[in-house]
Amino acid sequence: MISNLAYVHPDAKLGENVTVEPFAYIAGDVVIGDDCWIGPGAVVLDGARMGKGCKIHTSAVIAGVPQDLKFKGEYSTVEMGDYNTVRESATINRGTAAKGKTVVGSNNLIMAYAHVAHDCVVGSNCVIVNNVSLAGEVEVGDWAIIGGHAAVHQFVRIGEHAMIGGGTLLTKDVPPYVKVARYPATFVGANFLGLRRRGFTPEQIGTVQDMFRVIFQEGHLYGKACDIVMEQFPESRERDLVVEFIRSSKRGIIKPFNPKASDDE
Repeated sequence: MISNLAYVHPDAKLGENVTVEPFAYIAGDVVIGDDCWIGPGAVVLDGARMGKGCKIHTSAVIAGVPQDLKFKGEYSTVEMGDYNTVRESATINRGTAAKGKTVVGSNNLIMAYAHVAHDCVVGSNCVIVNNVSLAGEVEVGDWAIIGGHAAVHQFVRIGEHAMIGGGTLLTKDVPPYVKVARYPATFVGANFLGLRRRGFTPEQIGTVQDMFRVIFQEGHLYGKACDIVMEQFPESRERDLVVEFIRSSKRGIIKPFNPKASDDE
């Protein structure tokens, strides 16, 4: 159903069973998959590519022009997968010449007033909570959770199954399976509750926790810690994913565990 109070450009490509509510705006260079819902007052601009079953709520803007002074009007897109929910006033900007596209996977919840900047890559099954700000070219792995009002510096990578505490100012990379909080952003543990909910076995979770004791709590430089982990732990996806992530970091890794820190600091 397309409301006669909405504007849908005649060149826009809409799938089957798409609902467009009153006062929504859909530009011409847009592709929207089957069973999507475009809420009242939502804005979908040129370059938007949306899979099936997505819900775009009031005042959200998909494929806005990048907020980047280097942007010169080059063609770029936002490419979204299936069953994403973008809540009120959230914004997802399209790419720049750097990558040409901003990518959002499937089954993500992007809450109200969150911002996903140009050339970001967000995986699938992520939760980006209210007022989170992702700067340009941030990468977020599958199943990551970013707490409300967190701000993520450009080029930062967040590994899969990581959890970022609310209000965190994140300027360094966060390896997979890590919980981060405090300022400056600090390792505070493994995301064992999230891993348990997602079907990781007790043995897998135990391995992750044991690796993190070596990496974040024994005082080693991260390079040395990775060498120790590779020597002492049997081959597993968890081991190899964490070590490769740390070794490939360009911005550096979050600070190690600090037993003297408190949440009141």
